[in-house]
This record gives sequence, C-alpha cells and structure tokens, in this order.
Amino acid sequence: MSRVAYVNGAYVPHDEAVVSIDDRGYQFADAVYEGVTVRKGQMVDLEPHLDRLARSMRELAMAAPMDRAPMRFVFREVIRRNRISDGFLYIQISRGVARRDHAFPTTPIVPSLIVTCKRLSIDGVIARAAKGVKAFSESDIRWGRCDIKSTSLLPNILAKQAAKEKGGFEAVLVDSDGYVTEGSSTNMWMVRTDGTLVTRSTDDNILPGITRATLKKLAEEMQIKVETKAFTLEEAKAGAEMFLSSSTGCATPIVELDGHKIGDGTPGPVTKRLVEAYRAYMEA
Repeated sequence: MSRVAYVNGAYVPHDEAVVSIDDRGYQFADAVYEGVTVRKGQMVDLEPHLDRLARSMRELAMAAPMDRAPMRFVFREVIRRNRISDGFLYIQISRGVARRDHAFPTTPIVPSLIVTCKRLSIDGVIARAAKGVKAFSESDIRWGRCDIKSTSLLPNILAKQAAKEKGGFEAVLVDSDGYVTEGSSTNMWMVRTDGTLVTRSTDDNILPGITRATLKKLAEEMQIKVETKAFTLEEAKAGAEMFLSSSTGCATPIVELDGHKIGDGTPGPVTKRLVEAYRAYMEA
C-alpha cells in the first residue's frame, strides 16, 4: 500500500507530496517539527509534544496552521490511512510561502503543515535496548538555541554521520568545557556508581525531550534518585551506566563510548528497569 501524507489541507500519496520552492522551511529552515511514537495505534505523549510544538512556534513568532483539535484529527487520520499500528508520526510546520527575504514577512502568510507516518518496530527498539549500543563523542557545534526544536539540523547530521562512520549508533555531543549536552537526536543520561540517575538541566539550552520528561517521572515513581545537572564526558565514562532517550529510542543503553566500556559493557539494571517501565507506560 502506498504511504499517505497530509500537506496543507490535502491527503496525498507520499510520493506526490510537495511544497513550494518559496516555502521558508525549504529556503531558510524557518520551520519546527515534532516526532511522536505510535504504539498499537495510539500516540504516545501527544499533549506534551503539542505543548513543545506550540512553544517552538511561539519562540519563532510563528502562527499555528490550525487549532489543536483539528490538528489531532489530522494526525489520527494520517495514522488510519497508513494503517499504522506501531510507527512514527512526523509533524513539520513552516512559516509558509513568501518572497525570499531573510527577515520575517511583514504581511501575514499561511503556515505550511506537513504530516507523515511510517512504520517503526517498537518491539525492535525494546530488543535493541537489551543489547545496548556504541557511541562516540563529537564537539557540539550547534546553534545556541537548542531548546527550540528547529529543522536546522545540519550540525546534528554531521555529528551523527561521524559517529556512524566509526561504527557507532549515536554521537554524544560535548561542549567546549567538556560537558555532555545531548546526542545528535537524543537526550543523554548517566548512572553514577551510587545508583543516582543524572541528566542535564533543560535550563542549559538543551531540548526538553518529551521521552526524557516521562522517564524522569517514571524513575522518581520507582524511587530512583534523579539529579538534573551537567556531567562531563569523563564522568560519563567512569559511571556505572549510560543511556540515550528519544521518541524512537525509548531508553537505549550505551555500553561503549569512544571505545571505552561503560560499566561492565552490558546494559545496567537501572536502564533495564526504565525500559520495562516505559514499555508498560506506552501500553497502558
């Protein structure tokens, strides 16, 4: 069956979905996005994703293409038309079509809304968490407003590609002071040898991950001590466990970083507990 996309009011075959070459998302990456996990036909953490989408648009003084209720309907319809049980829903909103000029248009224009959905094996993500992945550190050269989920992702792509070419699954981004910020498309966590879970504060211009927030809440409910503070690359390497989190990655253990084993080189008990808790959360 051909995939179906939603583009500015129409449901069209994915291969025929197009936007104008004058769309500011194409011209300037003047656009924001969200990605939502679909588990058994249901969208996971949709409202927090919509909250973050609204915040990103607000920070860029961008109008919403429609209210939340009709937007939810579009999402459900895209999932239905693509017959998705487990998958990944992608939402992108640009400022719209305007004459090319770096400054925002002086007259109102209609924002562009694109929604697509593809199959994703959630069970495969959980199975990957049972083994863990390798990662490599890369300098964080992204712009200073990483709290906005912008489509300006070239530095992220370069970091991810560099890690991939070394045989890694993800790039661990490190700032000029040696502190871990995020992954190229994930949030980063470590577990100290005393069992404390540590993740960087979202006040430090990192993306406030939706899965990150859910995992933090689940950890606290399980009485796992959580600290929101920066940690260095060397602290991460010396820790008991490390993992990444994202909408498509759940909590994925990092068992090797820059060729150095994390803990004993296998997924640790804290991460395993969180994976199981998040699986139950998705299916509740």
